Amino acid sequence: MHFWDTRELKAVGEEKEARFVSILMLKKVETRHARNGSEYLKIALGDKWGSFDCTCFENHQNFNFFKTHKAGDILRIDGMNRYYQGSFSPELFSVTVLSEKEIADGHWQMALTEGPEETREQLAQELWKYVEMIQYGPLKETVRSALTELDDDWLLSPAAISMHHAYSSGLLEHTVHVVRSGMALLPLYPEVHADLAIAGMLVHDIGKVLEYTRDVVPSRTKLGILQGHIVLGYRLVRRAALQNKLDTDLVERLEHIVISHQGEPEWGAAVRPATPEAVFVSLVDNLDAKMGMVKQLLRNTPPSTLFSERFPGLESQLLVEIPKI
Repeated sequence: MHFWDTRELKAVGEEKEARFVSILMLKKVETRHARNGSEYLKIALGDKWGSFDCTCFENHQNFNFFKTHKAGDILRIDGMNRYYQGSFSPELFSVTVLSEKEIADGHWQMALTEGPEETREQLAQELWKYVEMIQYGPLKETVRSALTELDDDWLLSPAAISMHHAYSSGLLEHTVHVVRSGMALLPLYPEVHADLAIAGMLVHDIGKVLEYTRDVVPSRTKLGILQGHIVLGYRLVRRAALQNKLDTDLVERLEHIVISHQGEPEWGAAVRPATPEAVFVSLVDNLDAKMGMVKQLLRNTPPSTLFSERFPGLESQLLVEIPKI
Protein backbone atom coordinates (compact mmCIF):
# COMPACT_ATOMS: atom_id res chain seq x y z
CA MET A 1 0.00 0.00 0.00
CA HIS A 2 1.23 3.50 -0.81
CA PHE A 3 1.13 5.93 2.11
CA TRP A 4 0.76 9.59 1.20
CA ASP A 5 3.12 12.10 2.81
CA THR A 6 2.09 15.71 3.46
CA ARG A 7 3.65 16.96 0.21
CA GLU A 8 1.56 14.53 -1.82
CA LEU A 9 -1.59 15.38 0.13
CA LYS A 10 -1.23 19.09 -0.56
CA ALA A 11 -0.11 18.59 -4.17
CA VAL A 12 -3.52 17.27 -5.24
CA GLY A 13 -4.91 20.81 -4.99
CA GLU A 14 -8.33 22.28 -4.35
CA GLU A 15 -9.82 21.25 -7.67
CA LYS A 16 -9.56 17.51 -7.02
CA GLU A 17 -10.54 15.38 -4.04
CA ALA A 18 -8.68 12.14 -3.37
CA ARG A 19 -8.95 9.37 -0.80
CA PHE A 20 -5.67 8.75 1.04
CA VAL A 21 -4.01 6.67 3.73
CA SER A 22 -1.17 8.35 5.64
CA ILE A 23 1.12 7.65 8.53
CA LEU A 24 1.39 10.93 10.43
CA MET A 25 2.47 12.18 13.83
CA LEU A 26 0.00 13.88 16.12
CA LYS A 27 1.76 17.18 16.83
CA LYS A 28 -0.88 19.10 18.77
CA VAL A 29 -4.32 18.69 20.33
CA GLU A 30 -5.97 21.81 21.74
CA THR A 31 -9.43 21.93 23.27
CA ARG A 32 -11.36 25.05 22.29
CA HIS A 33 -14.91 26.32 22.70
CA ALA A 34 -17.28 27.63 20.06
CA ARG A 35 -19.54 30.64 20.66
CA ASN A 36 -22.38 28.35 21.66
CA GLY A 37 -20.20 26.77 24.35
CA SER A 38 -19.66 23.43 22.58
CA GLU A 39 -16.19 21.91 22.59
CA TYR A 40 -14.08 21.30 19.53
CA LEU A 41 -10.47 20.20 19.01
CA LYS A 42 -7.78 21.94 17.00
CA ILE A 43 -5.45 19.20 15.78
CA ALA A 44 -2.06 19.42 14.07
CA LEU A 45 -0.77 16.41 12.10
CA GLY A 46 2.43 16.10 10.13
CA ASP A 47 5.62 14.39 9.09
CA LYS A 48 9.16 15.52 8.26
CA TRP A 49 7.85 17.27 5.16
CA GLY A 50 5.32 19.50 6.84
CA SER A 51 2.14 19.69 8.88
CA PHE A 52 -1.47 20.84 8.68
CA ASP A 53 -4.36 21.63 11.01
CA CYS A 54 -7.74 19.94 11.32
CA THR A 55 -10.82 20.81 13.33
CA CYS A 56 -12.73 18.02 15.09
CA PHE A 57 -16.16 18.82 16.55
CA GLU A 58 -17.94 17.08 19.43
CA ASN A 59 -20.25 15.13 17.14
CA HIS A 60 -17.40 13.77 14.98
CA GLN A 61 -16.64 10.07 15.23
CA ASN A 62 -12.97 10.74 16.04
CA PHE A 63 -13.56 13.37 18.73
CA ASN A 64 -13.09 11.00 21.68
CA PHE A 65 -10.06 9.40 20.02
CA PHE A 66 -8.17 12.68 19.74
CA LYS A 67 -9.42 13.82 23.14
CA THR A 68 -7.60 10.89 24.77
CA HIS A 69 -4.36 10.93 22.76
CA LYS A 70 -1.30 13.12 23.00
CA ALA A 71 1.30 14.85 20.88
CA GLY A 72 3.94 12.40 19.67
CA ASP A 73 1.57 9.51 18.91
CA ILE A 74 2.03 8.00 15.46
CA LEU A 75 -1.25 7.45 13.63
CA ARG A 76 -2.58 5.65 10.57
CA ILE A 77 -5.16 7.92 8.98
CA ASP A 78 -7.73 7.15 6.30
CA GLY A 79 -9.23 10.33 4.91
CA MET A 80 -10.15 12.58 2.02
CA ASN A 81 -8.05 15.57 1.03
CA ARG A 82 -10.14 18.74 1.11
CA TYR A 83 -9.59 22.49 1.30
CA TYR A 84 -11.44 25.09 3.36
CA GLN A 85 -11.13 28.79 2.47
CA GLY A 86 -7.92 28.06 0.56
CA SER A 87 -6.24 26.07 3.36
CA PHE A 88 -5.63 22.33 3.33
CA SER A 89 -8.12 20.80 5.79
CA PRO A 90 -8.75 17.10 5.07
CA GLU A 91 -11.68 15.06 6.30
CA LEU A 92 -10.56 12.19 8.55
CA PHE A 93 -12.55 8.96 8.40
CA SER A 94 -10.69 6.42 10.54
CA VAL A 95 -7.73 6.95 12.86
CA THR A 96 -5.69 4.29 14.69
CA VAL A 97 -2.44 4.33 16.70
CA LEU A 98 0.48 2.34 15.33
CA SER A 99 1.94 -0.31 17.60
CA GLU A 100 5.58 -0.12 18.66
CA LYS A 101 6.35 -3.03 16.33
CA GLU A 102 4.72 -1.30 13.36
CA ILE A 103 6.68 1.88 14.12
CA ALA A 104 9.97 -0.02 14.34
CA ASP A 105 9.34 -2.19 11.27
CA GLY A 106 8.42 0.80 9.13
CA HIS A 107 11.08 3.15 10.50
CA TRP A 108 8.25 5.63 10.88
CA GLN A 109 9.87 7.65 13.67
CA MET A 110 12.66 8.70 11.30
CA ALA A 111 10.21 9.47 8.50
CA LEU A 112 8.03 11.67 10.68
CA THR A 113 10.50 13.83 12.56
CA GLU A 114 12.49 16.69 11.08
CA GLY A 115 16.17 17.17 11.83
CA PRO A 116 19.35 18.93 10.73
CA GLU A 117 20.76 18.16 7.29
CA GLU A 118 24.21 17.66 8.83
CA THR A 119 24.82 15.10 11.55
CA ARG A 120 24.78 16.11 15.19
CA GLU A 121 28.42 15.04 15.47
CA GLN A 122 29.49 17.27 12.56
CA LEU A 123 27.67 20.26 14.02
CA ALA A 124 29.05 19.72 17.52
CA GLN A 125 32.60 19.45 16.18
CA GLU A 126 32.18 22.72 14.30
CA LEU A 127 30.69 24.42 17.35
CA TRP A 128 33.71 23.62 19.52
CA LYS A 129 36.02 24.74 16.72
CA TYR A 130 34.43 28.19 16.97
CA VAL A 131 34.86 28.21 20.76
CA GLU A 132 38.59 27.63 20.24
CA MET A 133 38.75 30.64 17.88
CA ILE A 134 38.05 33.03 20.76
CA GLN A 135 41.46 34.55 21.55
CA TYR A 136 40.87 36.08 24.99
CA GLY A 137 41.21 33.29 27.57
CA PRO A 138 38.59 34.34 30.17
CA LEU A 139 36.01 34.97 27.43
CA LYS A 140 36.72 31.59 25.84
CA GLU A 141 36.40 29.84 29.21
CA THR A 142 33.16 31.70 29.93
CA VAL A 143 31.62 30.37 26.73
CA ARG A 144 33.01 26.88 27.35
CA SER A 145 31.62 26.85 30.92
CA ALA A 146 28.18 28.03 29.81
CA LEU A 147 27.95 25.37 27.11
CA THR A 148 29.31 22.47 29.18
CA GLU A 149 27.03 23.26 32.14
CA LEU A 150 24.12 22.02 30.03
CA ASP A 151 25.80 18.72 29.03
CA ASP A 152 24.12 16.83 26.17
CA ASP A 153 20.91 18.83 26.56
CA TRP A 154 22.62 21.50 24.45
CA LEU A 155 23.13 19.03 21.59
CA LEU A 156 19.52 17.79 21.58
CA SER A 157 17.45 20.93 22.11
CA PRO A 158 15.13 22.49 19.51
CA ALA A 159 15.48 26.17 18.69
CA ALA A 160 11.71 26.76 18.70
CA ILE A 161 8.32 25.06 18.84
CA SER A 162 7.20 25.96 15.34
CA MET A 163 8.92 28.98 13.75
CA HIS A 164 12.41 27.75 12.80
CA HIS A 165 14.71 24.81 13.60
CA ALA A 166 11.86 23.33 15.66
CA TYR A 167 13.28 19.82 15.98
CA SER A 168 15.86 17.82 17.91
CA SER A 169 19.32 19.46 17.59
CA GLY A 170 17.72 22.46 15.91
CA LEU A 171 19.37 24.81 18.41
CA LEU A 172 22.78 23.32 17.68
CA GLU A 173 22.19 23.67 13.93
CA HIS A 174 20.93 27.25 14.25
CA THR A 175 23.83 28.30 16.47
CA VAL A 176 26.45 26.80 14.17
CA HIS A 177 24.84 28.44 11.13
CA VAL A 178 24.72 31.80 12.89
CA VAL A 179 28.44 31.61 13.70
CA ARG A 180 29.25 30.29 10.23
CA SER A 181 27.48 33.27 8.64
CA GLY A 182 28.98 35.69 11.14
CA MET A 183 32.51 34.48 10.50
CA ALA A 184 32.04 35.18 6.78
CA LEU A 185 30.78 38.70 7.51
CA LEU A 186 33.16 39.78 10.28
CA PRO A 187 36.00 40.84 7.91
CA LEU A 188 33.62 43.43 6.39
CA TYR A 189 33.05 45.13 9.75
CA PRO A 190 36.32 45.85 11.60
CA GLU A 191 34.39 47.98 14.12
CA VAL A 192 32.88 44.75 15.51
CA HIS A 193 35.13 43.08 18.11
CA ALA A 194 35.59 39.57 16.72
CA ASP A 195 36.09 37.74 20.03
CA LEU A 196 33.02 39.30 21.59
CA ALA A 197 30.89 38.71 18.49
CA ILE A 198 31.88 35.03 18.27
CA ALA A 199 31.17 34.55 21.97
CA GLY A 200 27.82 36.32 21.61
CA MET A 201 26.79 34.24 18.61
CA LEU A 202 27.65 31.03 20.48
CA VAL A 203 25.59 31.84 23.59
CA HIS A 204 22.85 34.19 22.33
CA ASP A 205 20.17 31.44 22.43
CA ILE A 206 21.60 29.31 25.20
CA GLY A 207 18.52 29.86 27.37
CA LYS A 208 16.46 27.82 24.90
CA VAL A 209 18.00 24.67 26.34
CA LEU A 210 15.97 25.40 29.47
CA GLU A 211 12.98 26.93 27.68
CA TYR A 212 11.97 23.90 25.57
CA THR A 213 11.51 20.21 26.22
CA ARG A 214 13.40 17.65 24.19
CA ASP A 215 10.29 15.60 23.41
CA VAL A 216 9.54 14.34 19.91
CA VAL A 217 7.09 17.26 19.73
CA PRO A 218 8.75 20.12 21.65
CA SER A 219 6.84 22.23 24.14
CA ARG A 220 7.75 24.97 26.61
CA THR A 221 8.95 24.01 30.08
CA LYS A 222 7.65 25.54 33.29
CA LEU A 223 10.74 27.78 33.45
CA GLY A 224 10.34 28.60 29.78
CA ILE A 225 6.83 29.91 30.38
CA LEU A 226 7.68 31.75 33.60
CA GLN A 227 10.94 33.35 32.46
CA GLY A 228 11.69 32.73 28.77
CA HIS A 229 15.02 32.09 27.08
CA ILE A 230 16.26 35.68 27.33
CA VAL A 231 16.23 35.66 31.15
CA LEU A 232 17.38 32.04 31.35
CA GLY A 233 20.26 32.71 28.95
CA TYR A 234 21.27 35.87 30.79
CA ARG A 235 21.50 33.93 34.05
CA LEU A 236 23.55 31.10 32.51
CA VAL A 237 26.00 33.48 30.84
CA ARG A 238 26.37 35.71 33.92
CA ARG A 239 27.10 32.72 36.16
CA ALA A 240 29.75 31.40 33.76
CA ALA A 241 31.32 34.86 33.38
CA LEU A 242 31.61 35.39 37.15
CA GLN A 243 33.04 31.90 37.65
CA ASN A 244 35.77 32.65 35.11
CA LYS A 245 36.46 36.17 36.47
CA LEU A 246 35.64 37.84 33.18
CA ASP A 247 36.29 41.61 33.17
CA THR A 248 33.25 43.60 34.28
CA ASP A 249 33.04 45.51 31.00
CA LEU A 250 33.07 42.29 28.96
CA VAL A 251 30.49 40.71 31.26
CA GLU A 252 28.15 43.62 30.63
CA ARG A 253 28.75 43.56 26.88
CA LEU A 254 28.22 39.79 26.61
CA GLU A 255 25.07 39.99 28.73
CA HIS A 256 23.83 42.80 26.53
CA ILE A 257 24.16 40.64 23.42
CA VAL A 258 22.02 37.95 25.08
CA ILE A 259 19.25 40.25 26.29
CA SER A 260 19.08 42.30 23.05
CA HIS A 261 19.53 39.69 20.32
CA GLN A 262 15.79 39.55 19.50
CA GLY A 263 16.22 43.08 18.15
CA GLU A 264 13.01 44.76 19.28
CA PRO A 265 11.03 44.67 22.55
CA GLU A 266 7.91 43.51 20.66
CA TRP A 267 9.94 40.53 19.41
CA GLY A 268 11.05 39.60 22.95
CA ALA A 269 14.24 41.64 23.43
CA ALA A 270 14.74 43.15 26.89
CA VAL A 271 16.44 46.15 25.25
CA ARG A 272 17.43 47.13 21.73
CA PRO A 273 20.99 46.31 20.59
CA ALA A 274 23.28 49.16 21.66
CA THR A 275 26.83 47.97 20.88
CA PRO A 276 28.39 47.11 17.49
CA GLU A 277 28.60 43.45 18.52
CA ALA A 278 24.97 43.30 19.71
CA VAL A 279 23.70 44.86 16.46
CA PHE A 280 25.81 42.40 14.47
CA VAL A 281 24.68 39.30 16.40
CA SER A 282 21.02 40.35 16.31
CA LEU A 283 21.04 40.76 12.53
CA VAL A 284 22.95 37.55 11.81
CA ASP A 285 20.63 35.66 14.16
CA ASN A 286 17.59 37.07 12.36
CA LEU A 287 19.11 36.16 8.98
CA ASP A 288 19.49 32.49 9.91
CA ALA A 289 16.09 32.33 11.59
CA LYS A 290 14.41 33.73 8.48
CA MET A 291 16.38 31.46 6.13
CA GLY A 292 15.47 28.52 8.36
CA MET A 293 11.83 29.40 7.68
CA VAL A 294 12.56 29.65 3.96
CA LYS A 295 14.24 26.25 3.97
CA GLN A 296 11.27 24.75 5.82
CA LEU A 297 8.80 26.16 3.28
CA LEU A 298 10.89 24.97 0.32
CA ARG A 299 11.05 21.48 1.83
CA ASN A 300 7.35 21.33 2.72
CA THR A 301 5.76 22.81 -0.42
CA PRO A 302 4.91 20.41 -3.27
CA PRO A 303 7.10 20.95 -6.39
CA SER A 304 4.04 21.62 -8.56
CA THR A 305 2.95 24.55 -6.36
CA LEU A 306 4.00 28.09 -7.29
CA PHE A 307 3.67 29.67 -3.83
CA SER A 308 3.90 28.21 -0.34
CA GLU A 309 1.21 28.69 2.26
CA ARG A 310 1.47 31.96 4.19
CA PHE A 311 4.03 31.61 6.98
CA PRO A 312 3.61 33.75 10.14
CA GLY A 313 7.34 34.29 10.69
CA LEU A 314 7.74 35.76 7.20
CA GLU A 315 4.31 37.45 7.10
CA SER A 316 4.06 36.30 3.49
CA GLN A 317 3.82 33.42 1.08
CA LEU A 318 7.05 32.28 -0.55
CA LEU A 319 7.66 31.85 -4.26
CA VAL A 320 9.07 28.31 -4.51
CA GLU A 321 9.49 28.14 -8.29
CA ILE A 322 13.15 27.70 -9.30
CA PRO A 323 14.53 30.70 -11.27
CA LYS A 324 14.78 29.94 -15.01
CA ILE A 325 18.36 31.06 -15.59
